[in-house]
Amino acid sequence: MAEHEHVRVAVIGSGFGGLGAAVRLRREGVTDFVVLERADSVGGTWRDNSYPGCACDVPSHLYSFSFAPHPDWPRTFSGQEHIRAYLEHVTDVFRLRPHLRLNSEVQRMTWNGEKLRWDIETASGSLSADLVVSATGPLSDPRIPDIPGLDSFPGTVFHSARWDHDYDLRGKRVAMVGTGASAIQIVPAVQPLARSVTLFQRTPPWVMPRMDRPISGAERWLHRQLPFTTQVRRGLSWGIRELQVQAFTKRPGELGAVEQLAKRNMARAIKDPALRAKLTPDYRIGCKRILLSSTYYPALAQPNVDVVASGLSRVEGSTLVAADGTEAEADAIVFGTGFHVTDMPIADRVVGADGRTLAEAWKGGMEALRGASAAGFPNWMSIIGPNTGLGNSSMILMIESQLNYLADFVRQLDVLGVPPGPQGTGGGRVALDARPSAVRDWNHRVQERMKRTVWSTGGCTSWYLDANGRNSTIWPGTTTEFRRATRRVDLAEYEVLRVPAHAEVSAV
Repeated sequence: MAEHEHVRVAVIGSGFGGLGAAVRLRREGVTDFVVLERADSVGGTWRDNSYPGCACDVPSHLYSFSFAPHPDWPRTFSGQEHIRAYLEHVTDVFRLRPHLRLNSEVQRMTWNGEKLRWDIETASGSLSADLVVSATGPLSDPRIPDIPGLDSFPGTVFHSARWDHDYDLRGKRVAMVGTGASAIQIVPAVQPLARSVTLFQRTPPWVMPRMDRPISGAERWLHRQLPFTTQVRRGLSWGIRELQVQAFTKRPGELGAVEQLAKRNMARAIKDPALRAKLTPDYRIGCKRILLSSTYYPALAQPNVDVVASGLSRVEGSTLVAADGTEAEADAIVFGTGFHVTDMPIADRVVGADGRTLAEAWKGGMEALRGASAAGFPNWMSIIGPNTGLGNSSMILMIESQLNYLADFVRQLDVLGVPPGPQGTGGGRVALDARPSAVRDWNHRVQERMKRTVWSTGGCTSWYLDANGRNSTIWPGTTTEFRRATRRVDLAEYEVLRVPAHAEVSAV
């Protein structure tokens, strides 16, 4: 990186959001941008999560960019290695590698109100940018709970997103902490190898069958020869999920029939009434993320697996003690305890116009206009920002909607000002800062809609909720509604900032 490089746009992260932003910028004619990535390769969460059994729970043809269809997905639900390979493919096809700055973790970025730019410090040097697109994603920084005595555990400890591939689990006593989307994939993969598996279950999940199968060579040939068939397949998957949204957002009572299907899925594999009782949730299905697996329950029924219906409370040497007093011996502890979703670490590194960090501005809960813009942080946009998550469909749909918003944001900057010259000079630059009133109004509407959803009425505590019990994660509507809401930038919702006259002179 140059001693002081200035770019028009700095994208942070190279997962689906960051690579999608890079492609969209190129399509808008913007080539003066960089993608800052803390690791040594692209892929985001699909690079970091390489645990045994890791796979997506959204159909392959829907979990891919609409502008980069892939006719050769090998399975209806793709594994981690296939999704990561797809993102590498997108990087090459759209010629993004010259824009990548690998091993360049962002350490701090500060808004420079005099020059209307972001000053960015990274692990590989510093630079500045007129516009920052933060695409770090909510599933990027693992969360390990503070367990008393964990530091004294003599065995191996790691999080599912930082899997220790050098540690051989064969013949070991393995403790799995957590019952989320990662855990239900890890347990069936580890159970045949381990001497024993102890699952610490604070809350049981609802699990539906995973209708996964290989995609035949004939199907893939058809998709290659007739590309519209890929779009048809994608459209059907999208349409089915779009129709399901009403039950989650307006009529949670209708989900009772789905619960019966989930209970039958459990009963087919779990014959022991006591174990079934442990595994049966006491909240409405959909309140927490619905999980998909056809191997989880069969694995739990095996004689070398023990389900502890309580969370891990403390560690005493190699003895793990649950909150209910149950004890288990372990050689390895695997945490499937999720990520920093509502308290993303990147927020501590972003300093806005008034000198506050984004984390300080979001102390009462994350809020962003249309999931993208935070008040007091001009020319800063988030991909997969507050209230853009989904409970039943593909996040790629939401990402592409936010890319539409990004594209119009760039166009508005072009219309309102003159693009900067070399090293960030130029007197016509402008910035857009979301008005606090617009952010409040948008989030008030979102939270009002949230009140009737299953995530608010279902009787559970989920990772969708922040420390204040507020759902700052999920979008309470259809992907079609969100696409309409982010089709274009409404300048009435923003304050237009211009370079002060004395700063123009000094910059030139």
